[in-house]
Amino acid sequence: MIYWHIFLAFFIPGILGYGGGPASIPLIEQEVVGRYAWLTTKEFGEVLAIGNALPGPIATKMAGYIGYEVAGIPGAFVALFATVAPSLLLMIFLLGILYKFKDSPKVQRMTAYVRPVIAVLLGVLTYQFFSQSVIESGVWHSLFLIAASYYLLEKRKIHPAFVISGSLVYGAIFLS
Repeated sequence: MIYWHIFLAFFIPGILGYGGGPASIPLIEQEVVGRYAWLTTKEFGEVLAIGNALPGPIATKMAGYIGYEVAGIPGAFVALFATVAPSLLLMIFLLGILYKFKDSPKVQRMTAYVRPVIAVLLGVLTYQFFSQSVIESGVWHSLFLIAASYYLLEKRKIHPAFVISGSLVYGAIFLS
């Protein structure tokens, strides 16, 4: 029964918390502290502070920690699944509708309009990453990493994880 309670404690805020993690924090607090009394208000505040200090979505970090505290590793998995399940189900539902009408001229026009927007957003993001890299690391290091990454990814077909790891090692050695 504890797993069902963990699931509900994180699934309900996931459905009702419009706007993502920060919007669902009060709802999670109500479930975890108010309804089930798994944590005190002080402990919840500490979990929130730790979650804010770490990278990534706040709600999933809190769910994993609280689920683990309540019911161990299975509790952490249940809480994490319950946190992402509303978005996952909605995405599957919407993609099902989109796939059903994929041959519709309206849907084809919509996707045709979205593609250039995504390309521009990715281009802007690339420019921001590059300009920040030049500011923090210097132009020569940035150009070397771009050229080496291109060569390794496109010409040698090295897996991106290895290229990223190599870049991290390069940064640790030469940019420390």
